[in-house]
Amino acid sequence: MRVLIADDHRLIVEGVKTKLSELEHQVEFVVAMNIAEFDAVVNRPDSPLDLAIIDISMPGAQGHRHIAEMRRVAADVPIIVLSGSEDTELIRTLLELGVQGFIPKAYSPDVMLSAVRLVLSGGVYVPPLLLAGVQARGWTPAVEMPAAARNLSATVEQHSLDGLRQILTERQIDVMRLLSQGKPNKLIARNLGISEGTVKIHLAAIFRALNVRNRVEAVVASRRLVEP
Repeated sequence: MRVLIADDHRLIVEGVKTKLSELEHQVEFVVAMNIAEFDAVVNRPDSPLDLAIIDISMPGAQGHRHIAEMRRVAADVPIIVLSGSEDTELIRTLLELGVQGFIPKAYSPDVMLSAVRLVLSGGVYVPPLLLAGVQARGWTPAVEMPAAARNLSATVEQHSLDGLRQILTERQIDVMRLLSQGKPNKLIARNLGISEGTVKIHLAAIFRALNVRNRVEAVVASRRLVEP
């Protein structure tokens, strides 16, 4: 796996490299600390990337133009923005641009790793604490689902658990089962041996898959699926 880390803070770069090394044994990191280095990496078709983690504020950056350019020339590469900002309008703009995740730098390394795994599995990560604020404005991220998920869209709309298994991971299905029982995040995390941050990540994916707006609607919808 070849991962680009584009950030001008060496401490951030080294921390991200250390945590993402847990993804698998062979992870190759490419670092860009300014826009010139970033452009040089992005415009090398002979060295394709599997993932890009990019900061908005880099030396030479003009807003988020560098991200839009990468989306244009490397459309198949998942992009996650790692930023010190938690501005909902910025999140909205970037998700509409096609990035697959937005991780505030204030979040823990474990949450970052879980978010990266979600994106690599085909999901889209929206910060849990900001998701409600974004949706409250009447906007839902335009998520490009995998082909298998699109083909099963009619099945999912009919509340098929088999259909949801093509969109959600088995762990997310486990979270949904416990959610249907009315368990809070803390108990879900304890039962599954994961962190509460990871539970929130899975819940965001479940809400999108069920096409619901909040936890109450998710509980009702999930009970229809998992109860006999």
